[in-house]
Amino acid sequence: MLDRSLIWLPTGVALLALLTIMALGVGAMAISFFDIFRALFGFLPGISAVDAMTQSVVLEIRLPRVLLAILVGAGLAVSGAAMQGLFRNPLADPGLIGVSAGAALGAASWIVLASSIGLLAWIAEVIGPFGGQFVLALAAFLGGLATTLIVYLITLKAGKMGATATLLLAGIAISALTGAATGLLTYIADDAQLRSITFWSMGSLGGADWRTLTVLIVLVLPAALALWWLSRALDALLLGEDTAGHMGFDLRVIRPILILLVALVVGSAVGLTGMIGFIGLMAPHIARMMIGPGHRMLIPMSMIVGAVLLLAADSFARTVAAPAEIPIGIVTSLIGGPFFLYLLLRKFR
Repeated sequence: MLDRSLIWLPTGVALLALLTIMALGVGAMAISFFDIFRALFGFLPGISAVDAMTQSVVLEIRLPRVLLAILVGAGLAVSGAAMQGLFRNPLADPGLIGVSAGAALGAASWIVLASSIGLLAWIAEVIGPFGGQFVLALAAFLGGLATTLIVYLITLKAGKMGATATLLLAGIAISALTGAATGLLTYIADDAQLRSITFWSMGSLGGADWRTLTVLIVLVLPAALALWWLSRALDALLLGEDTAGHMGFDLRVIRPILILLVALVVGSAVGLTGMIGFIGLMAPHIARMMIGPGHRMLIPMSMIVGAVLLLAADSFARTVAAPAEIPIGIVTSLIGGPFFLYLLLRKFR
């Protein structure tokens, strides 16, 4: 029998490549495929260069944004696949268990408090604008890690690691607390800080540049590879914790590593793009329907699906109301909300 991954993985890559070309071409200034090709490869001999304006739009505005959508979508998707495998719960999602809200709180804390606390202000001045991207992502990572650990410990204490009610209710409670703390920071923030905090509530890829991409490449890609390397452990967890232990996997080590990696990926993404929900829930489900539950193929397929979903959503968000731009978090929520309700109703049936 033909392995479904041999069909769906190349199909997903081809679809992602096609969508990437389309995203580079659409916008306030339409660019043809030929001009996109010349802008990307005009430095090669035998290929004529495109005009300066088109090259600037492609290379400095659209290409970083497209690559950011691909990286963030893939990162959120692989995090969702890991969380669903860890909790053996198809409704688990980094946003639903509070990691996104915690990451937003960490980033908001840095935005508001860095200028008012002497040590933090000194650090912000020393590291400069480029290092600020790393520190902002680090603050979001620490916030997401803290909330994830709290939810995990609550669920573990209840003795219902796979129970939907315990997992989701703990996530709702922690998200409410972190949301209240973020609201307090919003209340005391000045105008510039308030604009930055508002960014977290809706999410946007509009701030994409090559420095942002460097941050995500350094933080997200190694973590995603590590999650793929743990695919055998995630497969064993699907059979139950006792079975995984008998197969030689030390869950006391694997669980914290998985949580740390998920918090790193989601915290970095939220730290740079704001809160973008439901990609981590939808992408693994779609990938699972395509190629099955085995994480060795599920993780790369989820990353491709997540990249396709977020790139399509961003292309829609920045073109449907052009020249205005709809926050991408609104678009993903409009899609993901009904999708989550569908999964919930199907689970009840």
